[in-house]
Amino acid sequence: MKSYFIPIKKFHDEPYSKIIGFPNGTKNQIKKRIIELEKLQVKSISFSGKTTIGKLSILGKGYVGVVVLARKDSKKIALKIRRIDSQRKNMKNEELFLKSVNKINVGPKVFGSSKNFLLMEYIDGIKILDWITQLNGRGSSKKLKIVIKKILEDCFALDKMGFDHGELSDISKHVLIEDNIPYIIDFESGSLKRRTSNVTSVTQAIFIGSGISKQVQKIYKNPTKNEIINALKIYKNCKNRENFEKVLKVLKL
Repeated sequence: MKSYFIPIKKFHDEPYSKIIGFPNGTKNQIKKRIIELEKLQVKSISFSGKTTIGKLSILGKGYVGVVVLARKDSKKIALKIRRIDSQRKNMKNEELFLKSVNKINVGPKVFGSSKNFLLMEYIDGIKILDWITQLNGRGSSKKLKIVIKKILEDCFALDKMGFDHGELSDISKHVLIEDNIPYIIDFESGSLKRRTSNVTSVTQAIFIGSGISKQVQKIYKNPTKNEIINALKIYKNCKNRENFEKVLKVLKL
């Protein structure tokens, strides 16, 4: 579907100003944010996605901000806009988190930030549950296993570096699939101080008692809950490669 981009200068007025200053920005706040975007060289924004604010479609909405498809120069990017009512003072922490995980090739690439905006790689993908639901026919099992293993490898890399994503127990909102390649997204709740639980959270989300696990079960037979839990207990006690491989073996990956 073709994306129609609206110049930033038009965002002084509704309905577009509602997005720049969600949920209740003043005219002065909107004006300052438009100047901020111009300094970041963000030229225009396109309204597409499955989430809506009023009659406008966006890529996503959370406690910290809303995400829209934008254009910086001629390049499409994902633009995260800090909510007016957010408790976060700026987007710097999330930029630093993304820079950290980008070093191990995890997450969308980050291109910069300012007080109210975060510029990221645009992942033109679909949510993992939707992707799994669409799988059918010959080769589905192999394709699914490759994707799940890649997600778990990324989670193991995060565990090794001591970074906890914090929201992977709700994997359906935090993994997108583009061209059969998974991307972990939305690192705003991440921490380098908490005990990591990326591998365990994702394994439980995919294989134990969730909507996703029921879909996975239709494609290839899951191991028993006890087998999974026992393997995860060993891994949690010592998060090394050997114990991670044991988890993969139990999951038939």
